[in-house]
Amino acid sequence: MNPATPFGFRIVGPCSGDRRLVDWQAAFSGYADCVQRARVELEAYLSAFTFGPDFRDYLKTTGSTRGYNGSCGAAWLWFDIDRDPDAGGVAAALQDARKLAVALSDRYGVDDAAQLWFYSGSKGFHVGIRTDLWAPEPSIDFHRIARCFAEAIAEAAGVVIDTGVYDKVRAFRAPNSRHPKTGRHKRCLIVDELMRLTAEAIVNMAGEPMPFELPDSPPESSDFLTGHWNTASRQVREQAEAAEYRRADRDQGNGEPTLNRLTLQFIREGANQGDRHRLLYSAARNLSELGCPPALAHALLTESALDSGLPPAEVRRQIGCGLKDGRGPA
Repeated sequence: MNPATPFGFRIVGPCSGDRRLVDWQAAFSGYADCVQRARVELEAYLSAFTFGPDFRDYLKTTGSTRGYNGSCGAAWLWFDIDRDPDAGGVAAALQDARKLAVALSDRYGVDDAAQLWFYSGSKGFHVGIRTDLWAPEPSIDFHRIARCFAEAIAEAAGVVIDTGVYDKVRAFRAPNSRHPKTGRHKRCLIVDELMRLTAEAIVNMAGEPMPFELPDSPPESSDFLTGHWNTASRQVREQAEAAEYRRADRDQGNGEPTLNRLTLQFIREGANQGDRHRLLYSAARNLSELGCPPALAHALLTESALDSGLPPAEVRRQIGCGLKDGRGPA
């Protein structure tokens, strides 16, 4: 973990509960070890990202994480694969989890020891990959870059992930904690178990928490992942600069916002597999900046997005995120 961002928050009970400042690594290790203070018999969450002293001060002053817009980082970059029962449930999620595991190992060179897999205790699976593989620096846009980076990996694997994980102050279910509805625990799996066991066997394992070991030695750095992170960083920066330019132009009275060429092209033609997430989000954000009503934005973008091969749930999610971000800074 980057020493500049040692803090996180913990919630014991439902997500509506208090955010308590913690040393993120110590809290995560406590849940991994099932220490008594972790109280793994309860519902609990840790922040998906880590933070510096400015977050500590913000939480102390306001008593809330709402509105925090400072820097963040992460010791692990998380992917969340959920499938509702009408979409195949845990068995379908397991198939996609296996596809992602193969892509991480074979395409991206992520060693099994640098992957941390979990059955979530409900509808799917979580996996974290160690960020010290490419040592990204904390930043204000770290969470946005993480999302862009993860989306590219998931798309290359042919897997739909939950992009809500990449909200800056996202609460993410703590390891070994108990799901309040199913009564199952978030259970750690080694890659071999993920690839070999049936969905039923994995669900049965989650009836009890189980301590697991965290890797204690740094992995070899990956130039390949560093390059992918840099590409994601550049894309996020270009999107932010374009949005800022349009806002500044409007503020100075230099004209009304305009429909981007790429937005119009997406509506007409859709996008290729490697660009469809990014271009759908960008088009939705552009429409939001134009004051487009959400219903109209969905009507304009959905057909092209579906024709590009995105699943309906991911189309709705990407459009929603673009509309939200187009209304102003998160």
